[in-house]
Amino acid sequence: MAHDLIVTLVFSLSVLFCLFKMGRVGSRASNLPPGPPTLPLLGNLHLVRLTSPYLDLGFANLNRCPFFDHMFNCKNGPKNTGNCRTATVRSITLTSRSDRPIYSLVLGTKVMIVLSSDDAISDVLVKKSGNYSDRPDMFIGQKIASGNLRLVVMRYGDNWRMIHRMIHNIMNIKAAVTYVPYQDLENKFLLEGLLDTPADFLPHIRRFTYSLSTQMIFGYRCVNNRDPNLLQLFESFENWGKLAGSSSAQIADLFPVLQKLPDFMTPNVSYAKKLFEIERKNYVGHWMRSKKALDSGKGLPCFCNDIYRVQSQEGFSDDAAGYISGSLLEAGSDTTASTLYGFIQAALVWPEVQRRAQEEIDRVVGPSRLPTIDDYDSLPYIRCCIKESLRWMPTVILGVPHAAIKEDTYNGYVIPQGATVVNNVWAIHMDPERSENPRVFKPERFKGDDTSLYQSAVGNTKNRDNFVFGTGRRLCQGIHIAERSLFLGISRLMWAFNFERPVDAKGAPVQYDIEDLVGGITVQPSDYPAIIKPRSAEKAQIIRDSVEECKQFLDPDTLQWKKVPEGMAFSTWMPDTAQD
Repeated sequence: MAHDLIVTLVFSLSVLFCLFKMGRVGSRASNLPPGPPTLPLLGNLHLVRLTSPYLDLGFANLNRCPFFDHMFNCKNGPKNTGNCRTATVRSITLTSRSDRPIYSLVLGTKVMIVLSSDDAISDVLVKKSGNYSDRPDMFIGQKIASGNLRLVVMRYGDNWRMIHRMIHNIMNIKAAVTYVPYQDLENKFLLEGLLDTPADFLPHIRRFTYSLSTQMIFGYRCVNNRDPNLLQLFESFENWGKLAGSSSAQIADLFPVLQKLPDFMTPNVSYAKKLFEIERKNYVGHWMRSKKALDSGKGLPCFCNDIYRVQSQEGFSDDAAGYISGSLLEAGSDTTASTLYGFIQAALVWPEVQRRAQEEIDRVVGPSRLPTIDDYDSLPYIRCCIKESLRWMPTVILGVPHAAIKEDTYNGYVIPQGATVVNNVWAIHMDPERSENPRVFKPERFKGDDTSLYQSAVGNTKNRDNFVFGTGRRLCQGIHIAERSLFLGISRLMWAFNFERPVDAKGAPVQYDIEDLVGGITVQPSDYPAIIKPRSAEKAQIIRDSVEECKQFLDPDTLQWKKVPEGMAFSTWMPDTAQD
């Protein structure tokens, strides 16, 4: 009898303890940064929309009254009073408060810390970058859909540091200068494509950025904007972004017990496995093509030289090598293309931007030659257009999340070990204190800012032009190459073409919805129409002549380089001197 009583008591206490623990799931600890009220088990999951979550995390919903009334003394609703300031985009109220650089969301079993000011980014992710170089677990996005191999969301550790050192040596500022011949050639083919089939301007832009990347990484060009590998890359990366950011993927991370369910009960797991096989075939196929060419002595120098050298020393698999090179291909192709696509939309919505850009180019460059990289210092308005494009349409709209390696404190609040830390790019870019009328495309807001994108990214965060390229040790190392591609892209588009709105059935110019963004972890404007015409017959001929000049360096049958231009900085991996 006594034994039965003890068993019953132990069982009852265990049940009560489990119920107590479950009752605390979703609740906010008192030492966390403030945030909206929570519900049991869910926490704040009910407040984050399944689509366009950046509008919530970017002060569009969670940060506006009345959710925060009792925490931030904003009793009068979203008005221009006190420290509660708003800017309106469509029917969405974007609110920014100087006293709220940090807030927390409790999402099931996990804590998300959202940093929404440049000061908070500086104090946490920059000054303490060693503690925030990790990424959160992504069961669906990384483990299942990427085989734990995707670089951008790879956990911090020896493997990531080894890859980071290697990439540093092939993408640093000195190496980036040597890639200009590739950028120059691909840009000229972009311009020719716009002359021939202007309605395909997004595919032409994507071929430009993709081919530039395949040359640097794998040693060969993409000569057709309908190339199956090109189409597969953008489709797979878009699908991966949507999957990784989907509600089911988030829930699997927030409630890890769901990861143990069989596949038939979790359809996204089955889909993730299929997506991984498609991507793996594409990326490893690129890698093996380059590897075999290098083995045979027929391959041109490229980043894969360095990857191959490290593979022979470190012994990682061809799958891993494929995803290292594939991750570089993603980064080099997607963001630059989306930024150029966003700039063209802005030039259509605000035609005075186009007019001012063309006036500067006509004055400095003239009508008889294309702008070159040597014109960089002489075209300050174009450089302002680059900065404003990245600010106004940030492609990595919520940044790529960091994770706290150890418990930390900021402003008296605790950031728990393992907490997801979000670099809230959208909120910072759209803060009217940093950028007046933030949804207006206004390049002149950067007038007098002569810093390069890299100089701005590593300088005082208060003056940083954009946060798209990440921060701390996770700063994108392709920033130097991206700036040169954007400069050649914007300057030559403005030199060569006029961009006009088409008219609808009633003869009125079509209206563009600048808030209609598509994508997942990265975004861009939804497809939109444009009329693209050469500014003169003479300029059209200059473009065609420049392409013909380029072809002397290419095989006439394959349009591949006969040999790499002199001075290209490949095969430079030096593990003893490279930085983490």
